[in-house]
Amino acid sequence: MNLFKGTKLYSIFMGSCPVCHGGPMYQSSRAYQPSKTLLMHEHCPNCGVKYKIEPSFFYGAMYVSYAVGVAFAITIFIISYFLLSLERLQTFFAISAVLVLSLPIILRLSRNIWINFFFSYDPAKVKKSD
Repeated sequence: MNLFKGTKLYSIFMGSCPVCHGGPMYQSSRAYQPSKTLLMHEHCPNCGVKYKIEPSFFYGAMYVSYAVGVAFAITIFIISYFLLSLERLQTFFAISAVLVLSLPIILRLSRNIWINFFFSYDPAKVKKSD
């Protein structure tokens, strides 16, 4: 994934700081810990950038999570209905199951996308150890 380092895609998919791409945004690297799924560092441990620009900053990520959830649902629909030839009810259950099981991933992904709207990669903030 180092191929994409310096792009927004790297920060979005790796969950790293959008400015330096060196520090993790989340306190736990495991998304499937219910109590720690959305716990973030206040500042980047690598470059010190403050993640939460203003109070309730990540409320905007709700709109992004809707779009990401729809993308997941459409993908599962195409796979289950057209490729696997499941019935409509089975397809509905497949979509529901995938959305419930991937909720932590969708939540983190939407936050990563949201914060990357407001921050850009700055090579000057990268520490030499990266």
